[in-house]
Amino acid sequence: MPEVLKAPLVVEFPFTRSLGPVQSAFLTGLRERVVLGVRTRDGRTLVPPVEYDPVTSDDLDELVEVASSGTVTTWAWNHEPRRGQPLDTPFAWVLVQLDGSDTGLLHVLDVPGPDAVHTGMRVRVRWAEERSGAITDIACFEPHDGAGAELTGSDGRFEDMVTGIVAPARLDYTYSPGRAQSGYINALSDRRAVGERCPSCRKVYVPPRGACPTCGVATSEQVEVGPRGTLTTYCIVNIKAKNLDIEVPYVYGHIALDGADLALHGRIGGIPYDQVRMGLRVEPVWTDGGRYPDHYRPTGEPDADYDTYKELV
Repeated sequence: MPEVLKAPLVVEFPFTRSLGPVQSAFLTGLRERVVLGVRTRDGRTLVPPVEYDPVTSDDLDELVEVASSGTVTTWAWNHEPRRGQPLDTPFAWVLVQLDGSDTGLLHVLDVPGPDAVHTGMRVRVRWAEERSGAITDIACFEPHDGAGAELTGSDGRFEDMVTGIVAPARLDYTYSPGRAQSGYINALSDRRAVGERCPSCRKVYVPPRGACPTCGVATSEQVEVGPRGTLTTYCIVNIKAKNLDIEVPYVYGHIALDGADLALHGRIGGIPYDQVRMGLRVEPVWTDGGRYPDHYRPTGEPDADYDTYKELV
């Protein structure tokens, strides 16, 4: 059995969200070194504030200031901080019930070790030197044995309110394509395309999946396909993607390689975008050191008849 491949992969993108009036006031307050909560109909104060009561589902909009000092209600030690966490040295995750609040705020506590933190200890906010209206404006919590922090008297109204935030989303993981796709990737290194044939319906799937999606039976018979194929359908891309050095407009399409019963996707080049059409016969173009075709270009053959690829559109 060939070696099954694996490789580290990262999925990362900026997530942009708008803020309602409650979250807008909360984050703007942090920028101004003010902690705001929201009061429920029965008099509880929730921090962080939410727009709806988690118990009654009532709309909530009465903002109230709470202190920047409070009490640890529970904690857990983090002995090995990860990328993007608030501190780069070991710290404690803590739930802090701020003075004047009825709920816990999750953040980090900067202490030298787990022996230095306990439930019931008094702490206060350590503000970030530069603040922009984000939860990271609270750099962390720190031990505090003094009196509770004084309130500023804020009513939650500020100039230049924060109306939206951009939060980076990232997933680091190790991906293994499995036996079937490992064979497909290894063949690409030799500039070949291989699929697998279903022993029941005899369809050839490229890229192979290790099982037939129609019959549900395992596939193992390798079949070399292509390299030429037929463009079954396509779209014209007019918006330039970040980190992709391709000038717009360009064409991206589904290509049914000769001998395959499943179309794969690829970029179409070597032809003006407004001359691309369904049924166009294409072939792969490789670059030096490329692990897969850079794009597909017209072969110069007559267009394929629609009936020969209509099942793959």
